[in-house]
Amino acid sequence: MRAFFGKPYRWAVVYGLVLAAFFAYVLLDTFVIPKAYGEMGAPSGRSEAAAPVVSDTSYSDGDITISIDTLRYCDTTVHIADVQVSDVRYLKTAFAEGAYGRNIKETTSEMAQDHNALLAVNGDYYGFRDAGCVLRNGELYREGGNNDALMLSYDGRLAVVNEENLPSDATGAAWQIWSFGPALVTDGAIRVSAGTEISGRSANSNPRTAIGEVEPLHYVFIVSEGRTAGNAGLSLLQLAELFEARGCVTAYNLDGGGSSTMYFGGRVVNETATSRHRTDEREVSDIVYIGYE
Repeated sequence: MRAFFGKPYRWAVVYGLVLAAFFAYVLLDTFVIPKAYGEMGAPSGRSEAAAPVVSDTSYSDGDITISIDTLRYCDTTVHIADVQVSDVRYLKTAFAEGAYGRNIKETTSEMAQDHNALLAVNGDYYGFRDAGCVLRNGELYREGGNNDALMLSYDGRLAVVNEENLPSDATGAAWQIWSFGPALVTDGAIRVSAGTEISGRSANSNPRTAIGEVEPLHYVFIVSEGRTAGNAGLSLLQLAELFEARGCVTAYNLDGGGSSTMYFGGRVVNETATSRHRTDEREVSDIVYIGYE
């Protein structure tokens, strides 16, 4: 053994192997190895409601009303869900595998089916980042930094708030908080321009997922297609214009690109695309959904 390490280059080889193993572990720990940090509490149950009236593009039962429109806009197929609920607690969130943590992922449709969701879209993919406030179904899992987050209060209002300015007791003030962005509409005015993009890295036209508020308990979910034949994708400005046209006073961009998915009526509504060559549904860490469970 002493003879082996007697030559200097052999120490360099051993050191190189150890360093390579360390970096491999860091990459696996960050992107692959699942870690559960906590379980999501059970949401509220269903109230006494009328018998549901259901079609291929709508649902109504007295507590929840959903209407789905599909249209062409800027050479892109866009799916718009208009949602009205009698209680903010019917707008829920869920984690993949029912647990908060890193590298825990399922498809939007799998999570939606697990919770009998009437409507679901992908969330903010909190598990892909170490930063950003995560408050779901009234429970705080991670405090934020200084990003613009979207807060859904118990009175049903959406507000874009810098994480540094969140209420000191956010758990008592908010039902949901997402951190992705940017804000698309605030106080009824568009807040993005033609050159606005996420961190300046994404292409200007992409599949998109976003949420907006017309008034308390009246919401709009938009999922646009892209990266497929016949679908150019939307810029953030084009997305914001759709929310403004729907009368939204607040709108906020969630995770998009290959994550963009809308689920309604037991199926995925949009054509998903993780790249220009793959149209499978991407696994993500969380969803936003409408439902009772």
